[in-house]
Amino acid sequence: MTDLTDVTPDDLTHLLRCVELAHEALEAGDEPFGSVLVGPDGDVLHEDRNRTSSGDQTRHPELELARWAAEHVPPGLRPGCTVYTSGEHCAMCSAAHAWVGLGRIVFAASTEQLTAWRQLWGMPPGPVAPLPINVVAPELPVAGPAIELADELRELHLRASTR
Repeated sequence: MTDLTDVTPDDLTHLLRCVELAHEALEAGDEPFGSVLVGPDGDVLHEDRNRTSSGDQTRHPELELARWAAEHVPPGLRPGCTVYTSGEHCAMCSAAHAWVGLGRIVFAASTEQLTAWRQLWGMPPGPVAPLPINVVAPELPVAGPAIELADELRELHLRASTR
């Protein structure tokens, strides 16, 4: 049996879609993040990308998926859902995920990676502490990063940093 903390080949398929959504976000002028909500049966339920260019910095795809799940997924099914995302949830999104009662999170790039890249490029830190998911929501099963996607994500974030 696969450990819930391992990134599996099936996980990589969904993470690749998250990276596609991150590309779409960047091309639209947003930060490069994308996320996919998968139900307990493996079907994609909903997906979204970052939409912060309007000035609302809470328009993270992970938060939008939590809101969507609260309205559309019965509470008893939520723990069996998985959220796939191009970047590890921030504290706001981790809290929303936990409050809504969603299950496993699989991320392509970690908070640690994203923070190190931003520091390397001389970018200022964000207004929220860069906490790993399990510091905010200790009981959530988490998998990642997906080292196979690091170079592509690093390039996306570098492009975003030079705009």
